[in-house]
Amino acid sequence: MPCKLSFSAVLLTLALHALALAWAMGWVFKLSDSQPSPKTTVVYLNLLKPPDLPQREPIQRKPITATTQQPAPALPPVITTPTAPVTPPNTPRATMAAPPPPTAEEWAFAAAYTNKNSKGYRYSWGQQVRSMMGTAVEGPDQGFVRFRIEIAPNGTLVQLQTLWTTSPVAEKLARHAIQNMPPLPPTPTGKPLVFEKTISFSPFASDGPPLYKDDCLPDPPVFRNPFAWDGKSPQVAQAPVQAAPPDPQALADCLRQLPKDSIEAESAHDRRLMEQWGSGQLKR
Repeated sequence: MPCKLSFSAVLLTLALHALALAWAMGWVFKLSDSQPSPKTTVVYLNLLKPPDLPQREPIQRKPITATTQQPAPALPPVITTPTAPVTPPNTPRATMAAPPPPTAEEWAFAAAYTNKNSKGYRYSWGQQVRSMMGTAVEGPDQGFVRFRIEIAPNGTLVQLQTLWTTSPVAEKLARHAIQNMPPLPPTPTGKPLVFEKTISFSPFASDGPPLYKDDCLPDPPVFRNPFAWDGKSPQVAQAPVQAAPPDPQALADCLRQLPKDSIEAESAHDRRLMEQWGSGQLKR
């Protein structure tokens, strides 16, 4: 009997719980249904037919055919010639007139001066050539030319060789002047005179008179490197070569020929030293 009561109690409890659950679910659904639904906006679109467009004529395309490539005509080679810088016509250019030719007194001294390979004769010869070349003008024609000259004992030209030149015009003018030089006096030693001479044909350079006061001093010995060695011979320290003392008679004859140096010769000597050893800043 107790088992039947307990089983009935369980069924009753389950039934009550089911009714409570059903009632709760029905109340929730009722609350959700009672909420107002959002309004829905309906938009209607009318599709219009596009207007009729005029028909275009079909494009006729030409068939692409392979064309034969013609070889390009050969162009003649372009030859460029160097052109000299063009100087504006109104730009002044530096000039230097030709120096006067040596006077008769200067030629007489040159024909008697035997020191330093006839130093006076060589200078007078170059001055004579430069005086016959005319005025030097700044430009592409200016320059220098160096010759090797041989003069016979009677003063006639035997050989003239161009060693180098920086201006064909200067070389042409110098050769023309040499060919038309007046008769020259005999050489001082009575022997052929062979020397080299540079002729300057430029408005910025001049060959001033030389100095003669040091011509009687002995020539310095030729420099030889004391450390040079061929790698085979025994190494021997070479003693420095001393200049031989001059012969008293030769020294006396040399001193008698020395002229009195002029101010122009001193200035020309100083200018040559400045051009050779001076600073580049001082030349500007």
